[in-house]
Amino acid sequence: MSATLLERADPAAADLPPADATALAEERRARRRGVAAAVIGNALEFYDFTTYAFFAVMIGRAFFPTGDAWSSLLLSVATFGVGFVTRPIGGVLIGAYADRAGRKPAMMLTIALMAAGMLLLALTPGYATIGYAAPVLIVLSRLIQGFALGGEVGPATAYLLESAPADRRGLFGSWQLASQGIATLVAGTIGVLLSTLLDAGQMQSWGWRIPFLLGLAIIPVGIYIRNNVPETAGEAAGGAEASTVAVLARLARSHGSTLLLTVPLLLCGTVSNFVSNYMTTYAITTLHLPASLSIAATAVVGASVFVFALLGGWLSDRYGRRVVMIVPRVALLLAAYPAFLLMTTAPGAATLLGMSALLAILAAVSGAASIVAIPEMLPRAVRSAGLSIAYAFVVTVFGGTTQLVVTWLIGVTGDPLAPAYYLIATSVIGVLAMFAMPETGRGELAD
Repeated sequence: MSATLLERADPAAADLPPADATALAEERRARRRGVAAAVIGNALEFYDFTTYAFFAVMIGRAFFPTGDAWSSLLLSVATFGVGFVTRPIGGVLIGAYADRAGRKPAMMLTIALMAAGMLLLALTPGYATIGYAAPVLIVLSRLIQGFALGGEVGPATAYLLESAPADRRGLFGSWQLASQGIATLVAGTIGVLLSTLLDAGQMQSWGWRIPFLLGLAIIPVGIYIRNNVPETAGEAAGGAEASTVAVLARLARSHGSTLLLTVPLLLCGTVSNFVSNYMTTYAITTLHLPASLSIAATAVVGASVFVFALLGGWLSDRYGRRVVMIVPRVALLLAAYPAFLLMTTAPGAATLLGMSALLAILAAVSGAASIVAIPEMLPRAVRSAGLSIAYAFVVTVFGGTTQLVVTWLIGVTGDPLAPAYYLIATSVIGVLAMFAMPETGRGELAD
């Protein structure tokens, strides 16, 4: 997204004295650096997620050679799921740390932990080389990664909102969701390129490690950027010596009802995102489409989320958070059944890509407003902890189980439209919560 979407054009800027014009230009550069610093961790999360899913079969063979391909894949997927266990712990500890010590130290901690987790996965020798130490180290890498990711969203989103102009918080905050889309698109593209350029033996031996090493290459840039942005927590940060328990107690005592309201808001968005990610598997196993087309669906979803999350943030600045949350979510609720019906009755490139894009677009516009509105409901002193805890809980309980639930529903009912039913049910819950939401897009952030 170009810089002009972050900074509204100012006709008077050309008439400013040179010193003032220089200061204005530096302020705009600082805001762009702030956006990059905040979203790079979230982008890495979804890059890692998409890459692991893309190469799950090869990772399973490398670290879990049971002699049975299905068992190796199952163990690989289960190991990926282990990371969800530590997300809530990271959400509590790192989220509270950001509220008491500041956003910057928390974001520096999470990106360092992400680097450790990805490095361990990329460089650990296979089972054939070090035996049972290989799966143990891989499980450890996912635990570290999950802990870091659980604490990433709260501090980073709080930083985006606190560094944004009051009338552009929606656009700035929407970069958090947009970064997921571009990361998914990049990861899918790299996966396709490697699969095209390398043969099966090369991919299994070392090729699958390349995307993780490429992801690691951006870590030094992220650390540099995060280390050179200003702190936004202000006086609300009580210092590193403050009590985590005190932050959590204040959150529960004064903002417990707000926290409960965030769960259904995050629920519908999380399920939508994970159903979109499931479309690759759905296209192959249920629609019986070629793998190349299923990968194209992943790219289409990523591109749609990137573009339309930013549109949703911009619209929420213009028209308010509630209406931009509600209208697309109601549209998704109504579109889910006919979209899946069309894909199953007329499977093909046009229906798969078109319907995947439609559902991703509606979810992205609504989700962008939601991810901004939630921290806006909380004061600065508990903003990071509140969003971190709610997000980590919902992603662990519902995001981590969405594909399992959808697959189980299809198997039990024999109905290929089961994903639509799950989308509809969670969207109804989300819409009810949205109607109970206050409008948070007007005025300054609460201190």
